[in-house]
Amino acid sequence: RFVTRFIELDGLTCLLNFLKSMDYDTAESRIHTSVIGCIKALMNNSQGRAHVLVHPESINIISQSLRTENIKTKIAVLEILGAVCLVPDGHKKVLQAMLHYQVYAAERTRFQTLLNELDRSMGRYRDEVNLKTAIMSFINAVLNAGAGEVSLQVYLHSKLWQHLDFFEMVRNEDEVELAKRFDMVSECGWLVNENEVRQWREQAEKFRKEHMELGSRLEKKERECETKTQEKEDMMKTLNKMKDKLQKESVELRLARDQMTELMCQLNEHSTGGPLSFSLPPPPPPGGPMSLPPPLPEHLPPPPPPLQSFSCFPPAPPPPPPPPGGPPPPPGAPPFFGMGMQAPSLHSFTCGTNLSKKSIPQPSHPLKSFNWSKLNEDKISGTIWNDIDDIRAFKTLDLEEFERMFSAYQRHQDLLTNTYVRQKEVDSMEDLYLSSRKVKELSVIDGRRAQNCVILLSKLKLSNEEIKKAIMEMDEQEDLPKDMLEQLLKFIPEKSDIDLLEEHKHEIDRMARADRFLYEMSRIDHYQQRLQALFFKKKFPERLAEAKPKVEALLLACKELSRSKRLKQLLEVVLAFGNYMNKGQRGNAFGFKVASLNKIIDTKSSIDRNITLLHYLIMIFEKTYPDILSIQDELEHLSEAAKVNLVELEKEVHNIKNGLRAVESELEYQKRHYRDPEDRFVPVMSDFITVASFSFSELEDLLSEARDKFAKAMKHFGELEGKMQPDEFFGIFDTFLQSFSEAKQDLENMRKKKEEEERRARMEAMLKEQRDKERRLKKAQAGSISEEGGEFDDLVSALRSGEVFDKDISKLKRNRKRSGNQIVDTSRERAVTKLNY
Repeated sequence: RFVTRFIELDGLTCLLNFLKSMDYDTAESRIHTSVIGCIKALMNNSQGRAHVLVHPESINIISQSLRTENIKTKIAVLEILGAVCLVPDGHKKVLQAMLHYQVYAAERTRFQTLLNELDRSMGRYRDEVNLKTAIMSFINAVLNAGAGEVSLQVYLHSKLWQHLDFFEMVRNEDEVELAKRFDMVSECGWLVNENEVRQWREQAEKFRKEHMELGSRLEKKERECETKTQEKEDMMKTLNKMKDKLQKESVELRLARDQMTELMCQLNEHSTGGPLSFSLPPPPPPGGPMSLPPPLPEHLPPPPPPLQSFSCFPPAPPPPPPPPGGPPPPPGAPPFFGMGMQAPSLHSFTCGTNLSKKSIPQPSHPLKSFNWSKLNEDKISGTIWNDIDDIRAFKTLDLEEFERMFSAYQRHQDLLTNTYVRQKEVDSMEDLYLSSRKVKELSVIDGRRAQNCVILLSKLKLSNEEIKKAIMEMDEQEDLPKDMLEQLLKFIPEKSDIDLLEEHKHEIDRMARADRFLYEMSRIDHYQQRLQALFFKKKFPERLAEAKPKVEALLLACKELSRSKRLKQLLEVVLAFGNYMNKGQRGNAFGFKVASLNKIIDTKSSIDRNITLLHYLIMIFEKTYPDILSIQDELEHLSEAAKVNLVELEKEVHNIKNGLRAVESELEYQKRHYRDPEDRFVPVMSDFITVASFSFSELEDLLSEARDKFAKAMKHFGELEGKMQPDEFFGIFDTFLQSFSEAKQDLENMRKKKEEEERRARMEAMLKEQRDKERRLKKAQAGSISEEGGEFDDLVSALRSGEVFDKDISKLKRNRKRSGNQIVDTSRERAVTKLNY
């Protein structure tokens, strides 16, 4: 045998000599691990294990390998030593080996290296767990094996506890040392010059503020550049489109002129003589323009009557005397209400009546306003108000207290506190001085509205002058975002606000934030119209970008439905099956409503309720018409068209059109009136109108074409025009295509499930056959199993799992039998049965 021959040739001595004479590099290499593995394999044989245990220095030399840093080598050594503890006379050899290793490794006490290894972290979790498990298995073997003397076990326990006491002592010393070092750091920190730290802090804060300011300015510039770049791209696209359109119209004009010249010549030839010459207006050529196209927007056509408000904004307060929608007043005429200038007094419009002017007491200082709806004097007669005299009430009212309660001056103190302070007598000059220093603010605007306005201005982070400049320059610097402009439109100064603010314009420095903002904005000519025009300009690209894809989706979906050959073939198959299934009045059909497509899925198979007519159609298509399965490739835009509501889309386009008209009207007004040098409304909005009008006309043309295509598509499928909207019509096809995809997926899942079941059945049959073969092979080879069964490896495994420490030896035997390593010759003892517990 190999083991006997290896021992006879003194192989064990060679291995031990190699371990004794290794250098550092060899000790850390895989060769070292392989040599330990050879010894472990040798001990797995009873004859080889006996020679190793008989050798006087073998266990000591093996223990020296614990000095290596190779984790696998350490684990193998610990497994050998732990298993040797369980062999008769092995426990004593292991303890002697650990004493030898104490001297060899210069340990303070025995087992010091092992306990240090338990406290170390190796980096790799799996290796660390394996090593620490091997160490604990070895310690358990050392403590539980041996002669069973209690004194020996107590002695070994005390040796291990000494390490723990030493660790505690070192930990306490380390904590004291760390505390000293921490105190030194704190003391060094206190020595730092506080003035120097403060200077650095102030400088860092200054740099931080400058960085934030530069960041905000950079962000603003980037936003401005993006806007300008987008406007430039839109302008170039529009110019290219206008150029193409101009060339096309020039060709049409030239053809029209040639045709007109030819018709005039024919007319002159066919006219009967006479000196009288006349000319008829040339008839328009087919498809040609009625007259010469106007030049590009250098001279705009007369604008339509100005609208009072944009379609997307809240309506402005209607101006009095002139009717709504009338032309703007001439330069010398009085301005409208709400135009940013002071309106004429209401008394100038009062018709002569018999009611005399009331003698109403005047307050000593401005009061808050009461927002009521006043009845005209000509409507008082015959009402309850004819018998009411408020002059009598003034005699019983405490007007002084009323003035204190509803004064337009707002103090920063609480009202009750003010009342209490007013009731106290001010006896000293200091109290009089302090009371005169109280800050007062003039506020005549409604409190809730003023509060909301202040909140908006705080979010905007711009002064009134900066807001005014941005509006006058039409926000070329992009200071006013769209959402803030939309909020500013909610705080347009109303006529009543303007009247109240004009009355107190001499106290502008004492006005509250919201009041002063509304007053300064009211000084801008046509402030509301400017703001609405600016908001429309900023919102126009977004609204156009939302509407145009919807129109294009409608147009493309109509074309796809009309041209799809796969859809036509699918309808043909469905019609054939329908006529085949239906009899009587429901049969012999030449067509069906498109809504019937979504009823196909309701017809279920009588054999399998999970199979519908749609599933069956797909199976037919797979066999006979495979091209139909890709029908969705021809109908890509159906899902988008199914989301389009034509009524809402036309309404949105109409609103955009009204907004453009309102901007054009305001542009004409601004052109006729004096403009401040800083006013950029006319040049900015002129460029905008030129580009926007062309873009909008393109959208209108697309929408008109989409309507025509949709009507043709309805007629193409036999549906009555006007009975369905695009979302309903295209939604029918979209729902059908979704059901079509789901049915295809269902069939695919059914096939996969069937294939999986068949594959599982084949695998089970193969496994059953393989198990039968293995069972027959084991029975055939049961008598030829060798006497050597890897006893040492079983011992190591039992040591790792802890089974070796179980008092029931029969449990270990049953586990070994269960592992499949059965031994026919029951007379031969295993090494594990000789363990001493």
